[in-house]
Amino acid sequence: MQQINHFEDYVIGDVRETTARTITETDFVVHAGHTGDFFPHHMDAEFAKTTPFGQRIAHGTMVFAIGVGLTATQINPVAFSYGYDRLRFVRPVFIGDTIRTRVTIAAKDDHPKRPEAGRVVERCEVINQRGEVVLAADHILIVERRERSS
Repeated sequence: MQQINHFEDYVIGDVRETTARTITETDFVVHAGHTGDFFPHHMDAEFAKTTPFGQRIAHGTMVFAIGVGLTATQINPVAFSYGYDRLRFVRPVFIGDTIRTRVTIAAKDDHPKRPEAGRVVERCEVINQRGEVVLAADHILIVERRERSS
């Protein structure tokens, strides 16, 4: 879906929430294959029983990728991603957990080098089925202004 939101349209405090997705063992295997991260905390059920979590934990990078992917339901042709800051793996995610992402407009300011654009910070919180934040990151967008500032 395409939705045009110029810099002026973003309101600090606005919140949207994504649909949910259940994490599977297949997700673990595919992510390990893509990244080469076969760390036993993720892949070895017997080893994982000896850890404080008692079971395999999801790759943080997988939770990040899926959590961000869940937010990709809107295409805004006047904005682009500048990157992510303050990425934190707050709680473990396990096989069978269901996650969704809450996106809150946390800040916006002028872009120091692009007068035709501003910066918008979306606080992304990946939440499990118990309502606990499992991952947090700030997504920085560069967004065109409707009109150039003088």
